[in-house]
Amino acid sequence: MHDSPSRPRLGPLPWLIFGSRWLQLPLYLGLIVAQCVYVFLFGKELWHLIHEAPSLGEQEIMLIVLGLIDVVMISNLLVMVIVGGYETFVSRLRLENHPDQPEWLSHVNASVLKVKLAMAIIGISSIHLLKTFIAAGSLEGLPFCSTEMMASIAENVSSGGNALKCARLTPVGVMWQTIIHLVFIVSAIGIAWTDRLMQNGKKDEH
Repeated sequence: MHDSPSRPRLGPLPWLIFGSRWLQLPLYLGLIVAQCVYVFLFGKELWHLIHEAPSLGEQEIMLIVLGLIDVVMISNLLVMVIVGGYETFVSRLRLENHPDQPEWLSHVNASVLKVKLAMAIIGISSIHLLKTFIAAGSLEGLPFCSTEMMASIAENVSSGGNALKCARLTPVGVMWQTIIHLVFIVSAIGIAWTDRLMQNGKKDEH
């Protein structure tokens, strides 16, 4: 049996180096396990929303729904990393002509994956920022929840006393979260612009 001309035989060292890409397989399998954990978390939060809906206010329901959206977007990010990363760095999935093949997977490469991951991170950051802005509306006059205050609240609740109120957010924290979100946006624009320049450079060479 003759070796196919399209598949040249590799030497021992190139075979070892190229074959080392399979070391990433446990990492992607681990991300699949993380995906299962997020499915469990989504179900838990959804049950909490359904079960506690009659006693929740509009703001509490909105925060829980935003949390569900956050879980879904992180799950989408995991799918892009698992499928796109495996296809790009490990081995072909051979999904051509499959009815459920993702549209973006047909032209995925390292550059496309970087841009899509950056956009997914911006979306996740946007949800977190929106949740922060909603929660920040109740900061008026509330002290920050220090470790000592959290212990005091737990002690009062356990003894049947009135629960003290405090805020887990500070105006400075909200400001820094907004700045970090803007940095994510600028970084994504920079990545997309760099990739566009590279693509234009390749077209000029041809």
